[in-house]
Amino acid sequence: MIGTGDGCPQTGVLLISGAHAREWGGPDICINFAADLLEAYTANTGLVYGGTSYTAAEIKSIIERLDVIVFPDINPDGRNYSQNTYDMWRKNRNPASSGGDPKKIGVDVNRNYDFLWDFNTAFAPGAKAAGSLASDKPADDLFHGTAPFSEAESQNVRWLYEQYPQICWFMDIHSYGGDLLYSWGDDINQTTTPDMNFTNPAWNGKRGVEGDAYGEYIGACDQANVKTAAEATCTAITAVRGVTYTAYQSFFLPALGLTYPTSGASDDWSYSRYFSDPANKKVRAFTMEFNAAGTFFPSWAEMKLIIKDIDAGLVKFCLGALPTYSLPWWRCRLRDFYYAIWHRVFPPELWGPYGPWERIRRVIEAIVIPIIRPIIKTFRNR
Repeated sequence: MIGTGDGCPQTGVLLISGAHAREWGGPDICINFAADLLEAYTANTGLVYGGTSYTAAEIKSIIERLDVIVFPDINPDGRNYSQNTYDMWRKNRNPASSGGDPKKIGVDVNRNYDFLWDFNTAFAPGAKAAGSLASDKPADDLFHGTAPFSEAESQNVRWLYEQYPQICWFMDIHSYGGDLLYSWGDDINQTTTPDMNFTNPAWNGKRGVEGDAYGEYIGACDQANVKTAAEATCTAITAVRGVTYTAYQSFFLPALGLTYPTSGASDDWSYSRYFSDPANKKVRAFTMEFNAAGTFFPSWAEMKLIIKDIDAGLVKFCLGALPTYSLPWWRCRLRDFYYAIWHRVFPPELWGPYGPWERIRRVIEAIVIPIIRPIIKTFRNR
């Protein structure tokens, strides 16, 4: 974890990569990003990535006002196998479901999280035909394992959320395509019908097809906020050397011009935790698909340029995660006490994302947020 650790947990930002073995560049991006932050902070300097630059004060604010957790390679065994035996390997190397057949080794880590993992029940037949959800066949690249979190790799990510409950921002770094994707990935987003959501079994068998009756609920303010954050990150990337990245909902794959419904993915699970249990922090979750050129294996000369592109975006991403203000330790304790009382007086079924307080909050936000957002932005830029 990168941060000054002053005794009061700061807003947490979790960055992971390496879920898919053949996407070699993600861990390099993460390690270089961490090194850049630490070196700039130690030297009290800014960072310059081509046409994108950050001041020493901005780097200082990230280190001192955030807890940045970097997990560069969550699937090291798979990456090692891809680099030394079979370069197009995607999964981990778990042989538990193989029955001794080497072609059936491994689980797709990014289909193993507990978000609509049982795709056969949750999704419409047409969504399964898209070929992006998951598979229950061990020989397939998209094999989702024997149960949600059956794999050590996804369990480790879950453990980080348990150890650092202050995590509010998340990014899973993949390749390729040149896209920055935000939730949801199971169906097109909709902001008007809270009862139409992944926790409601009445919609089982109806998810994942564009243009039908189902859409995954997301609050209008949440959708605006994640879109704004994604677009700001893409702008910072593009300014480095002119390579365009696109912000888009993860149900679509702009690089291929397709709908791309997913199940058991890390970003949707991270975002869904609050909807499943409002005692959890709400996490703004994203997936980065680096390398707009569209290949898993760019040359190292090109990869060094890509690292600068994405690290410039990650710094911007962290700046966007900064809280409006930071609390001294004693106010931090008062805040925690206040929330503990709040949770007892107003149980989750009332104040959670599908309860009556959420409907009231949506109305208030629609009126108040457009007024106060420019004020907050001015305050932050002082």
